[in-house]
Amino acid sequence: MSRDLTSKPTPIPEGAGLRVCLVRARFNDEIVSALVEGARRGLKRCGVSDITEVTVPGALEIPVACDVASASHDAVIALGCVIRGETYHFEVVSDVSSRGVLDAGLRNRTAVTNGILTVENVAQAQARSGPGDDNKGYEAALGAIELARVLDGLS
Repeated sequence: MSRDLTSKPTPIPEGAGLRVCLVRARFNDEIVSALVEGARRGLKRCGVSDITEVTVPGALEIPVACDVASASHDAVIALGCVIRGETYHFEVVSDVSSRGVLDAGLRNRTAVTNGILTVENVAQAQARSGPGDDNKGYEAALGAIELARVLDGLS
């Protein structure tokens, strides 16, 4: 049995008319700004023009802003960067922020995607926030628009 494991190009979903909120952390700003650029590029490619951007201090504050934003937006994109340090704090921040973003979408039945990087070092963060289509902000934006359209079809 043979399986085709080659990656397929990500489809570009139609986002015209959708209201989208980018919730971004200020912590690790250089990396997060690159994720925001990627997300904005992805949203533009999908035809989204109604974009709100909200800045919170760090990854732990992202979920509550996603929760509030999901009440008035069709899609919410969480963008942040948590880099492993020498303490257990990395695991706590990674786990709590990821779960909070997921819960915001579930609770509000809104397309909420997680573009919070959880990486071992700055080099990994830079590799995932570069200018190409593999920028995780770009990917989170396309995922948010696709999920918003799926949810529209289910309601």
